[in-house]
Amino acid sequence: MSAGDPRGEVAYAWHAKEAVRFFYDIPNARTANRYLAALAGDLQDNEFPPEVRSLGRTLNRWHTQIVNRHQARASNGPAEAINNLVKRVKRAAFGFRQFRHYRIRSLLYAGKPDWTLLDTITLH
Repeated sequence: MSAGDPRGEVAYAWHAKEAVRFFYDIPNARTANRYLAALAGDLQDNEFPPEVRSLGRTLNRWHTQIVNRHQARASNGPAEAINNLVKRVKRAAFGFRQFRHYRIRSLLYAGKPDWTLLDTITLH
């Protein structure tokens, strides 16, 4: 055990995270279903720190939805990326009073600027 993790809690959490990551590499939905059920049960063992046991309970509670990813082969990653972009733009655009300025900032953040719009900006 290292001085920074005397009870091994960080190590347990890291191993739990790696076990969850491995789940997404399983190509077969039936195998993934069995793996996730076993993992959720194992992580709830009292030998683990509370955070790891909480992860086990969460995996158990969301088991069906998590396994459905293997059947649908779909991800909400693109939607989350757009939500993240919108939030970053809103933070950066704080104080803009005109929608067209906000729109230009959004296009710049998205990496698809319409440079012809820059002529429409009036500085105050």
